[in-house]
Amino acid sequence: MIIDNQILYAMGDNRETAIRVPQNQAVTFHTRDCFNGQITSEDYVMDGLDWNHINPATGPVYVEGARAGDVLKVEILEIELEEEGTMCCLPDNGVLGRDIRESSVKKIPVKNGYCLFHDKKLPLKPMIGVIGVAPEGEPVPCGTPGNHGGNMDNTRIAPGSTLYLPVFQDGAYFACGDVHACMGDGEIMVSGVEIGAKVTVKFEVVKGVTIDSPRLEDGEYIYTIASDKDLEKAVYQATKAMCEVLEKHLGYSLNEAGMLMSACGTLQFCQVVDPERTVSMAVPKTVCDKIL
Repeated sequence: MIIDNQILYAMGDNRETAIRVPQNQAVTFHTRDCFNGQITSEDYVMDGLDWNHINPATGPVYVEGARAGDVLKVEILEIELEEEGTMCCLPDNGVLGRDIRESSVKKIPVKNGYCLFHDKKLPLKPMIGVIGVAPEGEPVPCGTPGNHGGNMDNTRIAPGSTLYLPVFQDGAYFACGDVHACMGDGEIMVSGVEIGAKVTVKFEVVKGVTIDSPRLEDGEYIYTIASDKDLEKAVYQATKAMCEVLEKHLGYSLNEAGMLMSACGTLQFCQVVDPERTVSMAVPKTVCDKIL
């Protein structure tokens, strides 16, 4: 099944046009870059960017069997990239925004497994920036992360990983977009290598388990993810969620779980450029291999 030419700019919008998809079947989303194709060359003048039409996500889809209170398991099967990505920088945006005097655009060829940045060959690390479900209340802009997912910009949301999202609405109303050919943790200059892509996933609804915020696993680690305008609050929320995972599955006390994380856990910045900052806490699967 392929989902194409159906986009939204806020998670939770367009529910009436959602396409029903079954569980355990591969579904491919044809996603646009975060600029919605507006930047066609390095001569583009960023002042002309239509900010109402950025960060489009493809969807939504109604996942059969998903009910509010369930967990939506999203297995990332494949990301097929287009042949050219785009980067930009803007005054007053990103970690170095106060030092930038004028905006600029760079087109990044994607060829033979690399992003070509001048004479540097950066290995491709495809990942999904915007991915989530309809929130509990009003729709949330795709550029905003939260408990529903959204613009988390987590570099580990990549082929081979599995994302777990809380379901707030029957059907979940899943959508995704904002793919990057590669991106450093933090996305400090506002953009990774932004690129259109075909994203193939598979859904499964997990019953009898409820989570408050996104969780993730790959071949090596389990992750808890949190977003907040206050970075310290996001750090606390991600750490507290992992502490609860370790207490549940290892039978540890809070003190023991905290000391274990202090010994082997890794606190990671996903993005520090949106008003709501996103972090994750990672623990090796050799220590704990259960995330729900």
